[in-house]
Amino acid sequence: MTDATIDINFFDPETNACPYPAYDTLREEAPVWRDPHTGMFVITRYEDLKAVLSNPELFTNQVGSAAGMTEKAMKPTDPEEIRKQEEAAEQERQIQKLYEEKGWVPARNLDALDGEKHTELRRMMSQAFRPGRVKQLDPYVEGLANDLFDSFIGDGRCEWVSAFAVPLPLYTIGKQMGVPPEDMPRIKAWTDAWVQRLGLMQTMEERLWSAEKEIEAQHYFQAIFERLREQPEDTVLSDIVNKPIPEWGRTLTDEELHGEMMADIFVGGSETTTNALSAGVVMLVQKPEVWKALQADPEKYLPVFIEEVVRLETPVQGLLREVAEDTELHGVHLPAGSVLNMRFAAGNRDPREYGCPADVDLEREGAKGHLGYGFGAHFCLGAALARRELYWGFKGLVDRVESIRFADDHTFEYHPNYFLRALKELHIEFTPR
Repeated sequence: MTDATIDINFFDPETNACPYPAYDTLREEAPVWRDPHTGMFVITRYEDLKAVLSNPELFTNQVGSAAGMTEKAMKPTDPEEIRKQEEAAEQERQIQKLYEEKGWVPARNLDALDGEKHTELRRMMSQAFRPGRVKQLDPYVEGLANDLFDSFIGDGRCEWVSAFAVPLPLYTIGKQMGVPPEDMPRIKAWTDAWVQRLGLMQTMEERLWSAEKEIEAQHYFQAIFERLREQPEDTVLSDIVNKPIPEWGRTLTDEELHGEMMADIFVGGSETTTNALSAGVVMLVQKPEVWKALQADPEKYLPVFIEEVVRLETPVQGLLREVAEDTELHGVHLPAGSVLNMRFAAGNRDPREYGCPADVDLEREGAKGHLGYGFGAHFCLGAALARRELYWGFKGLVDRVESIRFADDHTFEYHPNYFLRALKELHIEFTPR
């Protein structure tokens, strides 16, 4: 650990709110950095991240990415953090008991699998997001975006996160799953609780609360699973419940379904797009030249702008991998069983890969080459749908708003979270067209 990296702490509120200076330091001073607060090796350079993601045999997903698994993965070296981790381990045992007694112990979700089992489950799940199904959803997403704008456009102001950025992807994934719209606020509360636990910044009591909320969600979805088994429907969720995986010779178990519902479907299918929609509006207010370019030629510049938003803000800042056997990277020994913290957000601003990496460049070539949706075997299943949601969200803004600015009461507070980057609120004012 160098003098430049000694004070870096991703649990610190200031660093959590703006991690990019810390990423810059690590990329240059310690591209493979042992975080004393977690024991994880933090990887920050673009090419290193791609190399790790391209080698799932050596760098596996066995550590998992779901809420409880990340806590088990932490092996801190700082004495105070070791004490906290011991307390967290006891809390995790209590949470496991809660699942066993009151709900279902979630099986490893798609993002926590490797090899043939991952390939086989992904093949089945990918039916939900195949191009034909995404295309069928396009009119719904466009119509929903317009309906949301209609609800506040006459006011000349809104709190963008709750008014638009949350409901657009959330109701879209609900539509895709066949969940009643009136139930979506409850599902949002459950996904919020799940995300908070994933973030590794809760108190002991808050971890238990999050687990109780997930169990509430399990009972809600269990009733749907059982109904769909008796009466299949023409919905994606019905397919997931009822279609057998040929190689397994069976359909998914309740535990496997519960593992997918929160992590991959409702959190993965909404949370990251919400955060990108919020981050993009911040960029448009801060960079009026970008706003003018989008207004002048949205069809040319919107696709690149969408990629730049995901690259620059990277709603999923990082995920984990486990080292299968002793290896070395940049002269740093990585023993078998150690955990890598793959900071996609740092790689997405690597000057070795991108010219002027902190700038929005609407003429950037190879804009889709970023790591905002992952890379390799675990590339985000819902990336195509997310891009359409972002397109209709920003297209609606450009079409229906003449000018945009921050309201006097706006803040830049981010939810405390070790893995995700999410604005709490964004108060804006605008002049409708």
